Amino acid sequence: MRTGWNVAEVIEVRQETDTARTLRLRLPGLTGHRPGQHVDVRLTAPDGYTAVRSYSVASALPGDELELTVEELSDGEVSPYLVHQVAAGDQLEVRGPVGGWFVWNPADPAPVQLIAGGSGVVPLMAMIRSHAAGATDGAPGFAAPFRLLYSVRSPASAYYGAELDDLARSPLLTVTCVYTREAPAGSGTRPRRLDAPTLLDAIPPVSDTPAFFVCGATAFVETVADWLVQAGYPADRIKTERYGGTGITP
Repeated sequence: MRTGWNVAEVIEVRQETDTARTLRLRLPGLTGHRPGQHVDVRLTAPDGYTAVRSYSVASALPGDELELTVEELSDGEVSPYLVHQVAAGDQLEVRGPVGGWFVWNPADPAPVQLIAGGSGVVPLMAMIRSHAAGATDGAPGFAAPFRLLYSVRSPASAYYGAELDDLARSPLLTVTCVYTREAPAGSGTRPRRLDAPTLLDAIPPVSDTPAFFVCGATAFVETVADWLVQAGYPADRIKTERYGGTGITP
């Protein structure tokens, strides 16, 4: 775990959606990170005022690079700058990566069920990418099947759509999307909220003792975790991470 503030260089920016952007950073001295960790980003105004926000790492890159996907908040102090103004070559103050609880451990052979609400998919994408890279290399401990249940407003709001479609061609990853505001054109499905029956239809049975990682707005995470426990899944197999916001619909 890295402590203290360090200067990272922005080496690439990519637009994910109309309101979200991925920043690739180079952080000298970094020797990799665990899938599910986050970093703190600090901005300092000319008058000395500082604002610090935490962002999950989206990548599974080795060495001194990592990626953050940032969703703009209309009343945010940090996210509008990161989404609209930061450019390649800029520098950012970064602390971390940190976090040892909400991380995937390849040594656990159990199937993995990821459940995301909106931008909560970011740390789960780091797990998916790490798993895919290890499986491709034939590394031990990376053969566990992964599933992603992704609740998102619309196809246009979904992060990493093309990459997830490509990764889901592997038998080791299954992706299920629930669109709450607008379904894909021509899909024949209607927008709907994630509910308990839909959740239980999409996840492994209790007998498989899957490892759960649930990330999203507070109400979303708490509701999903309650459904899982009520269905008989052990609470100690359910890891959660949440951010501000209200409502089950991301």
